[in-house]
Amino acid sequence: MPRIDSHQHFWNYDPVKHAWINGDMEIIQADFLPEDLEPILQEYGFNGCISVQVDQTEEENTMLLDDAAKHDFIKGVVGWVDFKAENIEDRLAYYQQFKKLKGFRHILQGETDRAYMLNADFKRGISKLKQFEYAYDILIYTDQLGYANEFAAAFPDQPFVIDHLAKPKIKDGDITDWAKDMKVIAQNQNVSCKVSGMVTEADWKAWKPEDFTPYMDVVFEAFGANRVMFGSDWPVCRVAATYGEMLSISEGYVAKLSANEQGKFWGDNAIKFYSL
Repeated sequence: MPRIDSHQHFWNYDPVKHAWINGDMEIIQADFLPEDLEPILQEYGFNGCISVQVDQTEEENTMLLDDAAKHDFIKGVVGWVDFKAENIEDRLAYYQQFKKLKGFRHILQGETDRAYMLNADFKRGISKLKQFEYAYDILIYTDQLGYANEFAAAFPDQPFVIDHLAKPKIKDGDITDWAKDMKVIAQNQNVSCKVSGMVTEADWKAWKPEDFTPYMDVVFEAFGANRVMFGSDWPVCRVAATYGEMLSISEGYVAKLSANEQGKFWGDNAIKFYSL
């Protein structure tokens, strides 16, 4: 059974470029590189990972693709391009030469315009992804789920995946509106969900495995076994948990699923989604 970590990051830490890594996150104010992750993946039986962008620059794409070229365990890269650019089609065509470039992401959660994804120029860029067979990661907060639903529905043939369950407020036990919105967006059959980033939305110092159960219940029920995938969000997860601690939350939850369903969650769905 292949095991793929569908969501992790590498960076050379820069306090200006990575200003989002604030004083509370001191543990990740450091470099995190492929040689740091590879032994962890081996320890927990993972065959590979998807490396996801953090800087909104094409320079970072080059770094991530260089890493992927040197390390077989990096099975795919989710990069960034300016979807509003006039030459977006040319940029996407350029990246076709890199077989490990599997998709793109924009940090929608950080946009002042909460409906940024519905901007006409942005959507024009997104409309070009399908012809190049690229996936798209939706990174949002819960307040953007309604816009994301409209966005995903506008491109029914485009594969989308929601990162980090759309960041529900697990620490506050806030679930009602989020659950309703997740059930709506899951009705779009082209939308999957990464079971990732949960520990950072919980109480970093005092979370318990059962804190996550209601949220995972919603996701697994809404999206079904074919559209959920495991992601660690390493090294960001380290602000609240070790890789092993974070992993045990999902392992404990999916133990009740059939072997086939567990196989899909741990690897098969990511392999299919990202065409690994």
